[in-house]
Amino acid sequence: MVVKKDIADLIEQHPIFLGLERRYLEFIAACATNVRFDEGDYLFREGDPADTFYVVRHGSVVVEIFVPERGGVPVQVVGEGDVLSWSWLIPPYQAQFDARCATLTRAIAFDGKCLRGKCEQDHDLGYELLKRFARIMIQRVRATRIQLLDVYGHGRAR
Repeated sequence: MVVKKDIADLIEQHPIFLGLERRYLEFIAACATNVRFDEGDYLFREGDPADTFYVVRHGSVVVEIFVPERGGVPVQVVGEGDVLSWSWLIPPYQAQFDARCATLTRAIAFDGKCLRGKCEQDHDLGYELLKRFARIMIQRVRATRIQLLDVYGHGRAR
């Protein structure tokens, strides 16, 4: 027997949404769809419009920065349960990294424009999402810093 859950039920226990009022979960779910990507597909590239974020349900995605003469340098690998992309929330709404599927990946895609509109209508929702995504931003900055130290600081003394 296949049990079909709606997206609000799927996201309810996810850490990024944990504790949000049900009405907010319904607002957020109304801006979401299930998506599938093949290995090697890019979810987004640096500089692309950032109008979507993802909760990975299955698979893994490599977050990369482009380094001239080296190509894409992995910064972080995100997998099941991870949230991918925060640029949809902060102007100028452009992707700051590349995101490439390392495996077949299934995710919930959230329409950032839709959510920004809902946040404008309900500033409490906007504040809750901003607090939650700030944690993701900090994680990405830390991961990038560590990777850059490895790429450029290898063997250098302070």
